[in-house]
Amino acid sequence: MAGVLARAARTARKPAGGVLIRQLYTLAVIGAQPFLRRKLRKRGRDEPGYLLHVDERFGRYSGSVEPGALWIHAVSLGESRAAAILVERLRQLQPGIRILLTHGTATGRAEGERVLRSGDLQAWLPWDTPKAVQGFLSHFRPCAGVLMETEVWPNLVAGCRRLGIPLAVANARLSQKSLGQTLRLARLARPAYAALTAVWAQTDSDAQRLAQAGATVKGVFGNLKFDASPDGTQVAQGKAWRAWLHRPVVMFASSREGEEAAFFTSVRALRADVQWLVVPRHPQRFPEVAQMARDAGFAVSRRSEWGESPHDAAMWIGDSLGEMALYYGLADVALLGGSFEKLGGQNLIEAAACGCPVVMGPHTFNFAEAAELALDAGAAHRVQDMEHAVRAAVALAGDRNRHAAAVHSSLAFARAHKGAAQKTAEAVLALIHR
Repeated sequence: MAGVLARAARTARKPAGGVLIRQLYTLAVIGAQPFLRRKLRKRGRDEPGYLLHVDERFGRYSGSVEPGALWIHAVSLGESRAAAILVERLRQLQPGIRILLTHGTATGRAEGERVLRSGDLQAWLPWDTPKAVQGFLSHFRPCAGVLMETEVWPNLVAGCRRLGIPLAVANARLSQKSLGQTLRLARLARPAYAALTAVWAQTDSDAQRLAQAGATVKGVFGNLKFDASPDGTQVAQGKAWRAWLHRPVVMFASSREGEEAAFFTSVRALRADVQWLVVPRHPQRFPEVAQMARDAGFAVSRRSEWGESPHDAAMWIGDSLGEMALYYGLADVALLGGSFEKLGGQNLIEAAACGCPVVMGPHTFNFAEAAELALDAGAAHRVQDMEHAVRAAVALAGDRNRHAAAVHSSLAFARAHKGAAQKTAEAVLALIHR
């Protein structure tokens, strides 16, 4: 959704006042809705979750709800995992707190279901038109709102401000690239950032960029994802499967479109005695990536086909959701998806927490500071391209002493940066009780 609305916003980039710009933006979003509906239908063929409760996307919600829940918006999978960490700490500090979770993607919504308790609510966040926003806020009447990481929408912010609903951004990050895009849309974006009640940034660099965008940064708390505890049962299962293998396991974690072909080519050229594992970032691509591996000449076994143990095959495909801890426990080294094309990289914190060293490419701007900290700590290694990444991962996995040191460094790195959950939860409760 974000990409479609960003393109719509660019049509409103004219020399005019903030209110007029937002009106032009609103017209652009309304005009884009037929394309958005078409996109939902297309995504729904691979992920049926997109076809559920479609009316909610337009601000139409059924049933009656008790007002006063804390609303947390977690657009996709990564944000939903961060939200789960925050919700757990909020419940420790204020038992009985009711949560309304909203999402923008099917994977985010599925992940969010894991944290729901009796009395909690879940819905799609509507597309950013005044009418849809009004429908959402009038139906749920939340006591406050928390947007996870990056989701700042002009009409949504304006609607909360008009109704006196405090709205904050938690675990906030803004890359240099995103800042550039924001500044190009300054007449639209700056009023939205300025109208937020609070922003709690991940890093000092994020705080500086968010301030440039117009936000009032109330704290730099670190990254919530460092406070996640990997599923111990999954990690243990992965390590147990690894124990009966007689060769190292190298995983391509959260691979993205455009990267797998280079990976398969590099693996074929190296011909190492390694068990390969690919876990695509997006579940709708599981069949596609498996077929790519077959077309590249590999025998393939998919996680969904395993019983008590993995099947013998040169290339394993991790085609399951919610099992990254198992895959990291199984792997000796992980290549970081999204970092070998100009996609900004995926989050490497979970890998570190599971004791899995990471090899990453040149493009990590989405998690720039975490990537640099991991490099400094010895938990990650950066290379220039996929060919060098595959070679580096195989070399590290095959060197017992280097690998043991990298595992130790990964765990130490993950432990050293905990603490954001407590600070953020306390700030959220203060926001509620203002």
